[in-house]
Amino acid sequence: MTTSNPIRTGKPAWLRRKLPSGPAYEQIRSMIGKGQLHTVCQEACNIDGGQPGPLDPDEPRRVADAAANMNLRYVVVTSVTRDDLKDGGSAHFAATIDALREKIPEVRVEVLIPDFQGVRSPLETVLAAHPDVLNHNMETVQRLYPGVRPQADYDRSLELLARVRRIDPSIPAKSGIMLGLGETEEEVRQVIADIHHTGCRMLTIGQYLQPTPQHLPVIDFIPPEEFDRWRQFSLELGFDKVASGPFVRSSYHAGSMFSGNEK
Repeated sequence: MTTSNPIRTGKPAWLRRKLPSGPAYEQIRSMIGKGQLHTVCQEACNIDGGQPGPLDPDEPRRVADAAANMNLRYVVVTSVTRDDLKDGGSAHFAATIDALREKIPEVRVEVLIPDFQGVRSPLETVLAAHPDVLNHNMETVQRLYPGVRPQADYDRSLELLARVRRIDPSIPAKSGIMLGLGETEEEVRQVIADIHHTGCRMLTIGQYLQPTPQHLPVIDFIPPEEFDRWRQFSLELGFDKVASGPFVRSSYHAGSMFSGNEK
């Protein structure tokens, strides 16, 4: 992985998969649509921008109802960044956790949160609702932050992960990175080590894919054996659970990863 590689235009064989279809898929899509909900699977890497509207106080209930109707026992809750809100949307995360627990008492809830601009109190609000996993993605290596995450800060994201352990060590922190943006081998080693240093022990590593021509291009398609190597490196470094592969995303097989059955 080097920045000198040419931009890739065609997907390799290992990245070709059939789109989901069938009655079960259509039933779930219809249910989500009727509930006026959105999923990361629908909008990953390509969430619409623009000025968001006010929060819907009924949304936590609708999320819980949909999860119950789908017989879910592990739910990953995320959102677009809400820097327009004083609390960054943290109270809405907490309300959604509470609604899920009320509707499905045995449910496990993972939250995938923004950095809250480095403010501690919103993180405390989310952790006070006792999610089973607190996920915040680093996304890429430090050098690439200005281009990949211009509104974020590398050290600020690391500090958020470190705060999870200091505020409530009973809640495991989780993070993830994408490969294929021109990062070097040493830079990948460094970001994985930096994440581990925060006390985070759950890690996902996946392939960056360009969702639209307006997004950053793919520099490298990383072969599956390289992802296997990064998984082994991370486990040897001290991570407890690592999911690493071309199709891995932050919520990839999240329930299996939590229970220790990830591949």
